[in-house]
Amino acid sequence: MSAIPTPRPDWMDEELDMLSEASRRFYETECAPHYERWEEEGLIDRQVWEKAGETGLLCAEVPEAYGGVGGTFAHDAIICREANLAGIDGFGLPLHSAIVAPYIFNYGSEDQRKRWLPKLVSGEYIGAIAMTEPAAGSDLQGVKTTAKKDGNHYVINGQKTFITNGQHANLVIVVAKTDPAAGAKGTSLFIVETDTVEGYEKGRNLDKIGLKSNDTSELFFTDVRVPADALLGPEEGQGFYQLMEQLPQERLLIAIQAIARIERALTVTLEYVKERKAFGERIIDFQNTKFKLAECKTEATIAKVFVDSCISQHLKGELDAATASMAKYWITDLQCKIIDQCLQFHGGYGYMNEYPIARMYRDARVERIYGGTNEIMKVLISRTL
Repeated sequence: MSAIPTPRPDWMDEELDMLSEASRRFYETECAPHYERWEEEGLIDRQVWEKAGETGLLCAEVPEAYGGVGGTFAHDAIICREANLAGIDGFGLPLHSAIVAPYIFNYGSEDQRKRWLPKLVSGEYIGAIAMTEPAAGSDLQGVKTTAKKDGNHYVINGQKTFITNGQHANLVIVVAKTDPAAGAKGTSLFIVETDTVEGYEKGRNLDKIGLKSNDTSELFFTDVRVPADALLGPEEGQGFYQLMEQLPQERLLIAIQAIARIERALTVTLEYVKERKAFGERIIDFQNTKFKLAECKTEATIAKVFVDSCISQHLKGELDAATASMAKYWITDLQCKIIDQCLQFHGGYGYMNEYPIARMYRDARVERIYGGTNEIMKVLISRTL
């Protein structure tokens, strides 16, 4: 039984139930036995990406014409949710499938779709998106990376940082300025196949507080020449608008990850407080424990219903940027609050890395930062007041 029992959402069906079970089995058999090693090595085995592709867990929204299964965002949401319920938080699969691939499908030409989507679906290519720079985070208009037209090519120069899947990525969507004087209207997106260009360099695999098993990297572009058809979209200057259209899905995805981790935190904590004793009583039998967990369950239930509602809206094409921002900021804030409380119930053991709650505590914190900081989310919401 779920630690957060809620009504079955209107977008769930038998096919998604089967996908949920298949995803759960994959994470339990192919990921969980190796996860501690991946945390130590700072990298998930590339073969697991290929196995995920063989199982049909990559890029579920991609139509059959490009090698996918022709699903919807609900499919990616289920695959993402099961990863966090299983504690496989560092797998960059959600970004690859539900962020990188949609850019190519929604804005790419037919040739670009045929060239790149099947490789992302199979796991032959691992995708990343390079937005953040050392001096430009949530403020994407501050990007300094440039892409200058040179005959039938563009020449890209710049530096990116905090790039998820950065060590493994064969395909990177690069946010660059094609007209630095034009502000947002001078931003464009480019597809860089990292194995086929010169001047591209992966920096160090960054040493993070949490999500240790995810390769998060610096990327350097020094006179990287890409063909003109690496531009995503029919013309220059569309990048900022493309980003703004896709960011609500990214932020909803973060909220989905957060509510799944909340559910896992409550599950492992309930198991612990029902077994652990203090002063001759189970921890669950103390009134403070009951009241605090009652608060956690109430807030988690509200959050889960909200996320399910946001998914429903998104599937209908009705999720606006402000609502996605609400989901991202409030649920990631709530996640840190609930996980902190759950760690407290574990006492000293909660601070030990061998306990799942300790890793959740570390892994959760960054979700209040990436995808746009929660402060930026409040700015976006405030514009609707």
